[in-house]
Amino acid sequence: MQGRRPDHEKERRVEIMGMPMSLTDKWDTIDWHRIMRNDKAVAPRSEPPMVQLGDTIMTMDFLNPVTTQTWINGRHAVRCVKVIQETWDVRTFCFMAEQPVLFFFKPGQFVTLELEIDGEPIMRSYTISSSPSVPYSISITVKRVPGGRVSNWLHDTMKVGDELTVHGPVGNFNSIDFPADKVLFLSGGVGITPLMSMTRWLFDTNANVDVEFIHSARAPRDVIYHRELVHMFSRIPEFKLHIVCEHKDDIGEAWAGYRGYLTQPMLELMAPDFLEREIFCCGPTPYMNVIKRILRDNGFDMSHYHEESFGATPLDVREDVLELAEQAEAEAEEIVYADLLSVEFVNSGKSVRIQPGETVHSAAAKLGLHIPKACGMGICGTCRVPLASGQVEMEHNGGITDEDIAEGYILSCCSKPLGDVVVEY
Repeated sequence: MQGRRPDHEKERRVEIMGMPMSLTDKWDTIDWHRIMRNDKAVAPRSEPPMVQLGDTIMTMDFLNPVTTQTWINGRHAVRCVKVIQETWDVRTFCFMAEQPVLFFFKPGQFVTLELEIDGEPIMRSYTISSSPSVPYSISITVKRVPGGRVSNWLHDTMKVGDELTVHGPVGNFNSIDFPADKVLFLSGGVGITPLMSMTRWLFDTNANVDVEFIHSARAPRDVIYHRELVHMFSRIPEFKLHIVCEHKDDIGEAWAGYRGYLTQPMLELMAPDFLEREIFCCGPTPYMNVIKRILRDNGFDMSHYHEESFGATPLDVREDVLELAEQAEAEAEEIVYADLLSVEFVNSGKSVRIQPGETVHSAAAKLGLHIPKACGMGICGTCRVPLASGQVEMEHNGGITDEDIAEGYILSCCSKPLGDVVVEY
């Protein structure tokens, strides 16, 4: 007869991201990829979850003495806890919540920062460069851009202890939704950040994935995360790292690796089987265009190609409001009143009639209402508002979840009324 299991080996069943788990499981044997593919986050509970230990029912307070919540898409206050100088013009900013929060997200997704610079509200989106395998903090990596208002402000002003608000996480560009046994990561410059999040995730979870990582930088001193990349790729035979320095003649230091811009012959040397891999690409637009041209010329199935596509951040929202107001005034005489659609903002007590094809966000702008937004493309999720009544056509790019849509939320920047609508704002 099998002996009684010692008390310290008793199986303890809990839930992680809404999925049952045994506390006797080793951390590195838990199928985290299966967990992360479960999009529905666990909302904070009013009562502690119950755990059965043998014949005894008890709460999980004995496991975790603090109330830890799970991060869900929305608005969150965070505090800077660390600033890391990655290269001469790139810094990583690490954030934690004041109250413990598990930052679960899909590697490759991003957040939008809500900032105030010189008294003006500014919204900017940045990829999360950390991994959800380190869940109590998130990090963004920012390159100082000449003339860049937000990047320079972060480099010059943001310090440990400073607080700010973030929106997210959101984004379709992630490695969880496109699982593969063989992947190719292609990055240029600071475009390495989402791919670093994916790589950290694969490394930390001991994923059985064959990874080819090709990164292009101007010079050796510009390679972001260089030491960490070398460390990770030296420990796992299935991970292969290739660094390309684009400046052939003025590198300024010893370099025995690839030089020049990435070409097809260079790609074939580094990853001969690149046509057989799931490809994730992020970098400057010309860089990504070259990659796509190489793939298409070789008959690659582009459904297995994924790229980060933020696009240019729109002009300041205040300027957008003025522009739309002037446009509305200029077109007023040409409008057939019967064709207009009513958009009512019930919380503000204001309403306006707009032409078919205009967005809810433009309707708000015409009334002088400021609905925060960052991308203007349905990516960042910042402009989410509740739709009280009516129907809209919403063409978003991953900035809103199915759960949010089911609860009646819309993204105002990409929602076009199909009739009269009422919005709670």
